[in-house]
Amino acid sequence: MSVEAGAGPQQGGGRRGGLEVRSIDYVPLAERHGKLWHLGPLWFMSNAQIATLAVGVLGVTTGGNLIWSLIALVLGVGIGTFFMAAHSAQGPQLGLPQMIQSRPQFGYVGAILVWAFAYLQYAGFNIFNTLLASDALSATVHGSTKLWIVVVTVLSIVAALVGYDFIHRMEQGLTYGFLVLFGILTIVVLFLPYPPGAFDLGNFKLAPFLLQFSVVAGYQISWAIYVSDYSRYLPPDVTVRKTFYWTYGGSALGALWIMAIGSGLAAWAGSSFDTIPSLQASGDRLFHGFGAVILVFSALGLISVCALNLYGGSLTLISASDSFKRVQPTVAVRVVTITFTALISLVLALISTKSFLDNFENFLLLVLYLFIPWTAVNLVDYFIVRHGHYAIAEIFNPSGIYGRWGWRGIGSYLVGFAAMVPFFSTGIFSGWVANAASGADFSLFVGLPVSGILYWVLSRNIDVDAEAALAAREADALEAEALHHQRPDAGRPTAG
Repeated sequence: MSVEAGAGPQQGGGRRGGLEVRSIDYVPLAERHGKLWHLGPLWFMSNAQIATLAVGVLGVTTGGNLIWSLIALVLGVGIGTFFMAAHSAQGPQLGLPQMIQSRPQFGYVGAILVWAFAYLQYAGFNIFNTLLASDALSATVHGSTKLWIVVVTVLSIVAALVGYDFIHRMEQGLTYGFLVLFGILTIVVLFLPYPPGAFDLGNFKLAPFLLQFSVVAGYQISWAIYVSDYSRYLPPDVTVRKTFYWTYGGSALGALWIMAIGSGLAAWAGSSFDTIPSLQASGDRLFHGFGAVILVFSALGLISVCALNLYGGSLTLISASDSFKRVQPTVAVRVVTITFTALISLVLALISTKSFLDNFENFLLLVLYLFIPWTAVNLVDYFIVRHGHYAIAEIFNPSGIYGRWGWRGIGSYLVGFAAMVPFFSTGIFSGWVANAASGADFSLFVGLPVSGILYWVLSRNIDVDAEAALAAREADALEAEALHHQRPDAGRPTAG
């Protein structure tokens, strides 16, 4: 699909009163805009924030030393970001947000399986991010933590409502601030007095190493449910390769940088490590007050990520609702779903306990387990089975070719997840293989190939050529209906 001659980009398309209107609907070619490089700072800054810092401490806090924790970070980021960035390439080609793209694999209704897990992730991450931001502001600007939880939530709602373009610009501005402030902080962290053995390669422990690797890889894979949301307005003539590179480079650099700082702080602080106080104390080693500057800036970064979670949570909630009763995307729908998602996270953040790190570790592992089979199925379908070609209008048709229940995707997901269970290793549950390996977690290496290969085998009889021919026949109507802001299935009969 290419942009027609004379159909220049219209950045104002799909907006009402400054607020983005489009949600799960297809973005027509005439509204495509933006630069490919915008993906770099967006994914850099989305990762370069202190919730990500907390991911980088687990190898040290569970008994590993600093050098092996850093090696685990490099491997986990390198592998996990690969899958996340591969999803990003889908956005410009399809003009759709990420999770609605699950319908061709899981079905019009069956996709609710993965949407429920995605919504859990959006709400869960927002609880942790809101708590961290409020703690950072309470420690510096002062005031009640509960008050700051409310303030952070309100600011996040506003950013999410304004939408796609504002979120991109916000992350670009924050990237420049991070490079300056955390560039200085990185120098401070490099010269911290680390304990003996912190860089001893001979002091290797498998369980902490694999925990750090798995959590980092899972954290990066967890971004896969976001990525097309922020690339879908780009013109489709951007290449898959360059979309992948800009997403991978920004995300991997931001994650590895801030995780390495977290690992260093955990090794330096030892048993007294606590995310907010330790970060402030390290900054104050440069001069008193610099730690407070770091924390206030970090809170701004967390607000931006909370906005991403509200934005994605809204899209997921609309997708799920649409599976039961077709939804016409409007500003009102976005306002209601973003506000509802924010209220859930707000209430849970207000009643949360202080046991942040333990809960965060278990939550990250849960996210890893839930999305490994999905990412395998989705990527195999896009790159190997259908080669990026979908009948987009059929994704919105409950009686369309993708069906209500995608038995191939659902079956591959469930089998892959079941195969992972013996390898789970968390503070809540450990499988028999993990117990036999002293807590080492190998589930990532099982779930990906089992789900991906099984889906490929089950999908070999899909008539991809017929699907491509249908997409070509529906292309003009798809563009016309999208420009008039109607659903692509407008006028189609419902199932049953």
